[in-house]
Amino acid sequence: MRKILPLLLSLLFVLPCSASDSLAVKSNNFKAGELILPMSLIGAGALGFVEPIREMCVDFQGNVNNWRGNCPTTIVDDYLQYVPLASVYGLSLFGADAKHNYVDRTLEVGVSCAALVGIVGGAKFLIQKERPDGSDFNSFPSGHSAKVFMGAELVRIEYGEEYPWLAVGAYTIATATGALRVYNNHHWVSDVIAGAGVGILSARIGYWLLPYTKRVMHRLTGWEVFVTPTATSTGATINTVVRF
Repeated sequence: MRKILPLLLSLLFVLPCSASDSLAVKSNNFKAGELILPMSLIGAGALGFVEPIREMCVDFQGNVNNWRGNCPTTIVDDYLQYVPLASVYGLSLFGADAKHNYVDRTLEVGVSCAALVGIVGGAKFLIQKERPDGSDFNSFPSGHSAKVFMGAELVRIEYGEEYPWLAVGAYTIATATGALRVYNNHHWVSDVIAGAGVGILSARIGYWLLPYTKRVMHRLTGWEVFVTPTATSTGATINTVVRF
């Protein structure tokens, strides 16, 4: 059974390598197979409630704390969690071609965030799992991990087909953030694995629902807006087209 925890960890750390090939996005149409990765991660994280996995997670956390010793914790993860999400917008300013325009990406991000808040908030409220540092009972799933993996998956969706290395970079940042949550003794490793699954699932929900979100917004406002900002060495321009 001691081999199970490394297997669960491998599900998380293998993501940067798989982001650019096996998870390629072809269309907005929902495919049941796209649920496999996020639901597997959520399920793997949920195993942290079951013996002997729970005990293994406790032992692993103890080993991490012993390894860290008297070294101080860090707040880097509090900032890293937002880097992939900011990149969903910022990469376009530097010439990368996204799958959708800025308005569509905003709708995509909005629905993804709504899904994330609902899932993470609901789970934390219902489960009430104590953090390893004993500070509160909001440990499962990891909100930081959910946010950063949501951003990484959105980067993959928007840029991964044409720039696979951007997807790998975003997932690497996400993995580092999850690792820091464990290092800082704020989360059990099972919380991080489940949070990664929730984040990926939330991003895919935003992507799957984008055609319907656009239709609803068009019916409510009667407008279609296209915004294209561009950064150059001499300045920046923003091109906006509004279709009534």
